[in-house]
Amino acid sequence: MATDTRTRMIEATALLIRQRGYHGTSLNDILSASGAPRGSLYFHFPGGKDQLVVEVTRDSVAKVTERLGADLAAESDPAVAVRHIYRSVEQMLEENQFSLGCPVAPVVLDAPNDVPDLAEICRAAFEQWIGLLRQAFVRAGVPERRAQALALLVESSLEGLMVIARATRDRSPLTVVADEVVALVEAAVRSGKVAQRAEAI
Repeated sequence: MATDTRTRMIEATALLIRQRGYHGTSLNDILSASGAPRGSLYFHFPGGKDQLVVEVTRDSVAKVTERLGADLAAESDPAVAVRHIYRSVEQMLEENQFSLGCPVAPVVLDAPNDVPDLAEICRAAFEQWIGLLRQAFVRAGVPERRAQALALLVESSLEGLMVIARATRDRSPLTVVADEVVALVEAAVRSGKVAQRAEAI
């Protein structure tokens, strides 16, 4: 069925991009992995590889954003939520045997500036993810500036740790860093609440 062919191409491309990046994934790779005939690619994606990768990356970002937002909304204590996020990343890496990490990082490292839509999706993805973390910290009483710095710290550490874990095939760096980051978040929340009480007096 046509829908099955389109779905197979999307799924194959999502996997290949996370493994090889934008430039490392050719049309032949996509067609071979999806089992789709060449003509079907341009039928479903008239813009060719660029359109397909843009759609795949947009969808991947949306899924990560939804999951991150749900994790942060599920806990009133952002430190608990952050620990859960690190654990989720550990689990993801183990489930895919350290073969896949962030869906956006490989695209960014391939410098997709020649595909403006793709570059914008990547930029907006990090802005969204950092923004969700910042908002969670602010809701817990952390001042805006400190919340932004903590959000950047969490996101950047997760991105770097996924690379390290994949290189070493070891999840323990995530556990170690999670303990340190959670302690910082807990301290920031405590400090924020103390400052709020002092202002209320």
